[in-house]
Amino acid sequence: MQMGEGVEWGLHCLLALAWLEDHAPVATGRLAEIFDLPPEYLKKRLQPLVRAGILSSSPGARGGYALARSPEQITLMDVVAAVEGRDEAFRCTEIRQQGAGTLAAADEFGEPCGIAKAMRRAEMAWRRELAAQTLADLMGLASGTAPARVRRFYQDITL
Repeated sequence: MQMGEGVEWGLHCLLALAWLEDHAPVATGRLAEIFDLPPEYLKKRLQPLVRAGILSSSPGARGGYALARSPEQITLMDVVAAVEGRDEAFRCTEIRQQGAGTLAAADEFGEPCGIAKAMRRAEMAWRRELAAQTLADLMGLASGTAPARVRRFYQDITL
């Protein structure tokens, strides 16, 4: 399974917005500068987070992004689902019913195969793990200097 860069960008931007909450809303351009990202592309990457109710967006000269919920209420799974969608990573196409499978009795395929069951268990474990971790947890895992560095950089680019 491979996730797109939107998940990484989204999570880092959410962390920055949490550390800059007293400056909210943060303009797209300013947020993009923190990570040296293209502003218009970042804006497109953040829109799914707005639609999912993770971020709020306000238009205008003083507009920008802010967290729509507290860091304790935003899970990693919320972000992944918003950016990547909720579709399952493994899609069983029942190839076992083709070729030699056409010779099997019809009732042999009443249950999902072992491969589909194993993949489902693995995906559910992955989803549970992401759902158990919040943005607040990530804030606690960040280096001790990260929040101050982001705030200092933000202050410097707004001067």
